[in-house]
Amino acid sequence: MATTTRTRTANTALTTAEKAFELLTCEPAPLVFDARPVPGLPDTTVPLNELRKLLMYERYDSDTTDELWRQLAHHAREWGPAWVVGAIGVALPALTHLAAKISRGYVRHADDVDSEVLAGFLQALRTADLAPPRLWLRLCWAAWRAGATVVKADDGDELPLDLSTGSRSPRMPYGHPDLLLGRAAAAGMITAEAAELISATRFGDALIEHLAAEKGVTASVLRMRRRRAERIVAAAVSRGDLSGAVRSSGVREAAMAA
Repeated sequence: MATTTRTRTANTALTTAEKAFELLTCEPAPLVFDARPVPGLPDTTVPLNELRKLLMYERYDSDTTDELWRQLAHHAREWGPAWVVGAIGVALPALTHLAAKISRGYVRHADDVDSEVLAGFLQALRTADLAPPRLWLRLCWAAWRAGATVVKADDGDELPLDLSTGSRSPRMPYGHPDLLLGRAAAAGMITAEAAELISATRFGDALIEHLAAEKGVTASVLRMRRRRAERIVAAAVSRGDLSGAVRSSGVREAAMAA
């Protein structure tokens, strides 16, 4: 089957942010993060590039991740532009991954997706409520939703650059779970909150009882909401509505009917 590969240009918003982060964290005076107040992190100060490596290769629970991003968001809001660049730099591996998923099949929009993903993350970093849990997940969803608006607005189905002669194989109506949830949320089939609930409890380490207590509802109510959203997504997958671009209001109507 023919595939579409993305060619990232030399100066997208994300690659430019990475260059700025490299300058910020190079010797002899890299910007350092005080990890001591964050439970689960090393009891020391850590250069931001080393902190990013820790987050990439170690698995931390949601309490540690939440507190880390509360600290980074606070620094970005209160301590000046260097910390804005630093916080973005720590998030860049995830943001680059999200942008690549969104722009898959939309090569001509890849640079715009990069810009919107970064802008969405930065807006959330500056304005999101830092008190509720799952802060990192909420920041990522803000970035995803911003990037998804670029491809959502494109009604045309872009042909792969390496399209072979003859019949084109149809797109398979499945993909990475987070990609499917993002598409479903972007299309208005389910809410972003429902997508976060499914992702956190099915693919993350969150307990539904914990989330229910935080929201002030019973676990059975939250399970019912999750089950309803999962049925909508499953029906959309079966119809093939989530296999490519999400584009028509008819998708929403079909999802509601399911």
